[in-house]
Amino acid sequence: MPETTVVLFAEDDGSSALLRWLDVQPEKVQDKCLVRIERLREWGHELRRPEADYLRDGIYELRVRFQSVNYRVLYFFHSRGAVISHGLTKEDKVPDKEVERAIKNKERFEAAPDRHTYKE
Repeated sequence: MPETTVVLFAEDDGSSALLRWLDVQPEKVQDKCLVRIERLREWGHELRRPEADYLRDGIYELRVRFQSVNYRVLYFFHSRGAVISHGLTKEDKVPDKEVERAIKNKERFEAAPDRHTYKE
């Protein structure tokens, strides 16, 4: 299976919500999230539970658990590959407001992919 390109969603100011979120997570969580992102790159649409799952409206989650805490990285697919919206810590389920945020990011990305592709 060919690798999937993975890009980070860029906010209007050019920053990445995922990177800001990762920066404040424990190092072990950062490492586990990066492994999941690498698996997404390797497997793309084929990545399944327990590593990833479909939420709704074209939004997927990468699933990470560390010390009984559930971490999620929300993403969607575009012709350019997988686009990572943002990360979050969840309790029981991913809050609707977080899925809505990812849906809005997906719409913004589809309207202007170059503007919303994170560049280091």
